[in-house]
Amino acid sequence: MLELRPNCECCDKDLPPDSSEAVICSFECTFCIDCAMGVLQNHCPNCGGNFSARPVRPKSLLEKNPASTQRVLKNNGC
Repeated sequence: MLELRPNCECCDKDLPPDSSEAVICSFECTFCIDCAMGVLQNHCPNCGGNFSARPVRPKSLLEKNPASTQRVLKNNGC
């Protein structure tokens, strides 16, 4: 199950579970669309893969399967 991480690893922008601005790579590295397509040019700095839109978990399922609250941030930015 996807973690649904709460922030962009590059700029630390909040990305709530229903955000249409969140993108992920195949390892669930999470970035906002602006950083992913701008700074990172659609290449994950962690694994080298590309990004896809992060799926939205329906609100009715978030109570039983909540999104992660652990923030991941690259130490030196992107």
